[in-house]
Amino acid sequence: MSDAINSDERIKQTSRFRQALIRPELGGMVGTVAVFTFFLLFAFDSGMFNSQGVMNWSVVSAQFMIIAVGACLLMIAGEFDLSVGSMIGFAGMMIAIFSITLGWPMWMAIIITFVICVAFGAINGFIVVRTGLPSFIVTLATLFILRGFTIFIPQTLERKTIIGGIREAAEGDWLAPIFGGKILTGLFQWLGDAGIISVFTRGNLEGQPVVNGIPMLIVWALALVVFGHILLTRTRFGNWIFASGGDAQAARYAGVPVDRVKIMMFMFTAFCATVFAICQVMEFGSAGADRGLLKEFEAIIAVVIGGALLTGGYGSVIGAALGALIFGVVQQGLFFANVESSLFRVFLGVILLFAVVLNTYIRRMITGER
Repeated sequence: MSDAINSDERIKQTSRFRQALIRPELGGMVGTVAVFTFFLLFAFDSGMFNSQGVMNWSVVSAQFMIIAVGACLLMIAGEFDLSVGSMIGFAGMMIAIFSITLGWPMWMAIIITFVICVAFGAINGFIVVRTGLPSFIVTLATLFILRGFTIFIPQTLERKTIIGGIREAAEGDWLAPIFGGKILTGLFQWLGDAGIISVFTRGNLEGQPVVNGIPMLIVWALALVVFGHILLTRTRFGNWIFASGGDAQAARYAGVPVDRVKIMMFMFTAFCATVFAICQVMEFGSAGADRGLLKEFEAIIAVVIGGALLTGGYGSVIGAALGALIFGVVQQGLFFANVESSLFRVFLGVILLFAVVLNTYIRRMITGER
């Protein structure tokens, strides 16, 4: 009986090689191996892979990773959010206005900022699903609205577009360390005492490790990647996300609440942007109106590198995380390899073009198109 089934021409046989090719993470995996191989060969002796170098590109990768997770789930659901970068600047400025200008406790400023930003995400989603307008246009409008508010509000209240003092305002707060603290500081001190990682040899910091813990930015990035991957691959809601982006009308006929899924993905994207913004202002101790510029495009590029199709219905959070890792390693690696840093933008353009071509080829393999 099994021989008859195996020989039935109506059943399409898929080779393991073909199955590997259509995995969305393939491009991210190949790119990660290629990037690390390149810098191991040309920047190994520059300090890129010592404790401080690893922390530098890990932090940058984590920044990309946080916003890439939200952008990935939204793109799989068939939509885009071009307001992510402006949301980052707006959220950071709201933290500063609430805590410094108005004198609110930092925990209250953080919570209210989350509520406002997620509400903006919900408005984006509501307009898209109710009007049928392309999310590209709706969120492009939101991009300008939020950027305008980010400049207008501090200029009106403080007569400046950069507000400092956030680190001092966060001292003793119970919620701020979740975004601006570090973990495993004791472990890194032990590694320094054991001579495994570098320590300061002079001054007031003598004996302390150069890298004294893992920033919460990295913890948030890893937590969001794990959450997004489990949500997408292990839950019914994850199936709804794929269905909403693959064929929304067919999904509705099957009982999938497509509108609710899309709105929630817009809200989650805004949530990720706000996490990024709060971690950033806690690190720098200030908020600036120019923060987050072009981050929306970098997030989309990371997701595309990770294997998501621009048409929706296909992608991987792990792939998006690998795309973000590639960004962080290249951005920092160019400095260590003594390459002009402006070439990073050239790299983005080239790798985006390559990823789109590769993903188009994969889509044709999946659908059988010519």
